[in-house]
Parts: sequence; structure tokens; C-alpha cells
Amino acid sequence: MTPLTGPSRRQVLAGAAAAAAAPLVGTAPAQAHRPTRPKTYDLTVLGTSDTHGNVYNWDYYRDAEYDDSAHNDVGVAKLASLVKQIRTERRGKATLVLDAGDTIQGTSLATYYAKQEPITTTGETHPMARAMNILDYDAVTLGNHEFNYGLPLLDKWIRQLGFPALAANAVNERTGKPAFTPYLIKKVSLGHGAPTLRVGILGLTNPGTAIWDRGHVEGKLRFEDMVATAAKWVPVMRERGADIVLISAHGGDSGTSSYGPELPNENPCAMIAEQVPGIDAILFGHAHNEVVERFVANVRTGERVLLSEPSKWGQRLTRMDFTLERDRGRWRITTKRATMLNSNTVPEDPKVLAAVRGQHAKTVAYVNQVVATSAVELSAAESRYKDTPILDYINKVQTDTVTAALAGTQYASLPVLSIAAPFSRTAVFPAGDVRIKDVAGLYIYDNTLEAVVVSGAEVRAYLEYSAKYFRTFGPGAPVDPAQISDPAVPDYNYDTLSGVDYDIDISRPVGQRITSLTHPGSGTPVADNDQFVIAVNNYRRSGGGNFPGIVKTQIYNEQQEIRQLLIDWAQAKGSIDPADFFEPNWRLVREGVPVF
Repeated sequence: MTPLTGPSRRQVLAGAAAAAAAPLVGTAPAQAHRPTRPKTYDLTVLGTSDTHGNVYNWDYYRDAEYDDSAHNDVGVAKLASLVKQIRTERRGKATLVLDAGDTIQGTSLATYYAKQEPITTTGETHPMARAMNILDYDAVTLGNHEFNYGLPLLDKWIRQLGFPALAANAVNERTGKPAFTPYLIKKVSLGHGAPTLRVGILGLTNPGTAIWDRGHVEGKLRFEDMVATAAKWVPVMRERGADIVLISAHGGDSGTSSYGPELPNENPCAMIAEQVPGIDAILFGHAHNEVVERFVANVRTGERVLLSEPSKWGQRLTRMDFTLERDRGRWRITTKRATMLNSNTVPEDPKVLAAVRGQHAKTVAYVNQVVATSAVELSAAESRYKDTPILDYINKVQTDTVTAALAGTQYASLPVLSIAAPFSRTAVFPAGDVRIKDVAGLYIYDNTLEAVVVSGAEVRAYLEYSAKYFRTFGPGAPVDPAQISDPAVPDYNYDTLSGVDYDIDISRPVGQRITSLTHPGSGTPVADNDQFVIAVNNYRRSGGGNFPGIVKTQIYNEQQEIRQLLIDWAQAKGSIDPADFFEPNWRLVREGVPVF
């Protein structure tokens, strides 16, 4: 290069700048200098939650392709197609994929590899690890159902994942330190030549696990408040270089809990956004709701936090889009929004299907095994508001199991009651062959059987609490079965009891509805000090649903899965006949007049 001669380079540049600034003779004055805006970049975050063991778009209880009245589809294979579609659309741009938990429980496929051929014994890769690794998540948060099968199986599954599993508020009881990875800071390229963006991702799991899976976690883990945990870790993540902070949380946004005040809030995501500064967006799950886009203002900073929840089972995919600027060496989000994609708009991803095909086929073969022959068709369609044989089947098996176990003990002389909830409105035992899938469709949860001693007063209080499930209908008012229940109370939190006779008067206020409670067949009223044994599932006995009088020391707990007990009873008998177990013992009334 030829060096400048004469005036210095600096003088030349200064002179040129002065000349440019001086107005030209005979022309209008130059426009004032307008600073150019910083260049903008974009980031997309995709979110799933509550996939609950769904890989194929398949209903194992019906042994058919999944379908519902809204024609939703399910499964990680569907989600993978949506994710692939967006990644292709955004090739060369930044796209992250997160999951907010409840992954390894919920279908016969998931149960098979936890119970029939557990991955802890076989070394087999869990189907949800196979599927999610192909989808290539950036992180997953642990949901409460991840703990259903114990810590060894959970640990095995986590080690099979190709990405981190997060749960900042699950703390090792002995050391006081996080039992799992609390967060990660991911370096993200926003495109050729762009500075690196550091995305902090904090995972929060549900404190209710301390109740719902007490048998697996008590003395090993404690679950701290999700709001307080976010307040602890978000500043740490910012100090360690996170330019933006996302939270993946397994808890709803409503601020309510299904249990009492003894544990931190079950659904605190709106509270986290409101109370903890420094959060840009929250992907959340647990409530199985579809929340496309919600903004919550932080009370300290005024910044609006974006929240989204993608329904359940792989039916929806959250898409969060962020526009960012780099200003004075710092990243700033200028816009953010969320949209929702429906998995029924795409085919299943063939790679995911291929990876899980053998496990899917083995599960289908298993659930189609015949366990017994039913004398007549038994349906759960009316079990919420009528005493039905199919729920009495559950109660019969539970009663027989507990009665046999207590023989020869100090409790052998006490009457045995049993509770069952209408988990499914569609379960059916067909006349003729009854298969494992039929039983699994009736009892869809992996609960185990326990028993405790209760008084007559506690039985009445329990039934009164359960009866809040029903709306109030005055005498003579039309009752539509489709509208009979309070939508705030899920079906699984309404229990029926066997072993006592009782009326529920739905014309009376909540808390005053059990108008008759007697010993079976005798008409003798149950006295407050009468003593009973009650067969109950571990979820309820541990406090799930916050029912009164049931959280106490078990007199029976052999860790037997109720679904398997139902299968074993049917196989041993070879037949399912309502004459062996149906005892109508409760009814809905209004001023003593039966509703149905």
C-alpha cells in the first residue's frame, strides 16, 4: 500500500468529516444524523410437556390408533415431525427444544419397561429415551411421575438420555445439595458472524412428589419451594453469564395445590414470574392445560414474563419466538410471543417409530393377553354417579387382598372397607374375553395397595369430602349426567366406598350431604367410634387429593400394584361375574328420593 504523504492520515480524515458536515452552497441544510438501530437476531424455543410415555399415536387400552372427540393425536413421534419441520424452516438459525416433565409413566408401553421388563434389570434402553434422543432435546425437567418407579429406574433413564435432566429444587436429604442438575447455560449461535448468546435454563420439579411418591423418596430427597428455588438460582445463572433465562417447570400456573399447606405450592408458575426478577419465559406443565400465551408482569422490574403450557401426551407443541438486539455488549429481548402447534397436522416421524417399533410390538402383544372371561359387559360410563359392578370389582379385589393379609393379626376382626375412584369414563370389560388392556384401561395409574385403620367419624368426614365432587341440584331440578360434577374436582379425586351403605344428597350443601351411613344390610348407623380397616391406594393414603383422616401409618403395605392384583384375581378365577362382587351400597338422592 502506498503511504499517505503531505498532511497526516488523521488530518485528511478529519478534513473529510468537516467537509461532509458543512452545508453545500445553494443547497438545503443536510438532515440530522440518525443513529442506525442495532442488528436484530431471533431465537425459537420449542416446548413439550406431560408426554406420559406416549411415543406412537396409539391407545394401548383400546389397541387402536389414538383418537378423541377433538381428533387430537399423541406421541413423541408426532412431536418429532413438528420439531423437524421447524428446524428445517429455521436452518442456520437458533432453535432450542425443552420438555417440562412427566415423561416415563402413563401408557402400557412405559409400564412394561418399568414393571414387566424393567430397564434396571435388563439394561434395555427405555422407549422414552430412544424417542427423545432422536428428537434431540436440549434439556428435560423431571416431573413428579418420573419418581413413580423408584430412584434406581429414574437414575438409569437419566443416564440413557443424550441431554441433561434438570430439577433444581430436588435436594439430597443427606448432603443438602441438588440431587440432580439444577440448570445449564447453553451457548447458542444466532447465525454467521453473530456474537454467542448464553441461554440459561433452570428446571423445577413438583414438591407434591414428597407426598405422591413418599415411599420412594422419603429420607432420600426433599423438594423445596419452586418460587424460592428460582429466586436462589436465577441470580446465580445471571452472574455466571446467562444472557437470557428460561425456566422449564413441572407445576401449573394457578397458584393452587391439591394437597394441604404442609408442602410448597403445587402450581406456582405465575407466582414465580411475578416474584422473581430476571426471568424471560417459563415453559410449564403438570396441569395438562393448553395455555398458548400468557404474560405476567414482574412486580419488582415491571418486565413481562412469557408463559406457555403445551397440553398433554404430545398433543401440542409450544413455540416461543424471541427477537434480540446486541446493544453496548449486552443482549436485550425486544419482542417475545408464543404460539401453539397441533400434532394432528403432521405424520409420525419414521425414525422415532423405527427406534421404538420392537418395544411397541412387545407391549401390544402383552396387553392383548386374555386374563379371564366376563359373563356380561361391564362399563365404567356411569360409575361417577351410579354404583356399578366394574368399580365394585376393584373394591372386591382390594378387600380380599387386605382381608387375607390381616388374618391372624390384631386387626382381623375389623370390617374392611375399600375405596375406588372412577379413573376412566370409557373403560369396558366386554362380554367374553377380557384382556390385560381392558383391566389396564380401568385402572390407569401405577398405584399400590395400602390399608389404615379409621373411625366411623373419619369415614363420614371422608365421604363428605368426596361428595363435594357433585354440583348442587334442588329437588325436582333436571340432572344432566354430563354436567353433574364440579369441573374443579377431577374424577380421580372422587372416591366411592364399599363395606358401608350410604346416601349422598346432592340437594344439600357441601359438607352436609351424607344423610345415611349404615353398616351393610343391617340399617344400623355407623357410630363415630366404630373402627374399620380401609383399603386405599398409595396416592390417596399419602395425601393425594387432600382427603381427611387417611394420612396415617399403614397396617398393610406390601407394595403390590393394584392393576396387577386385578389381573391376578381374574386369572386365578378364570371368570369375571358380577354375582361374585357386585353389592349396590350407595346412591345419589334428593331428600331421600333417588336421583337415578
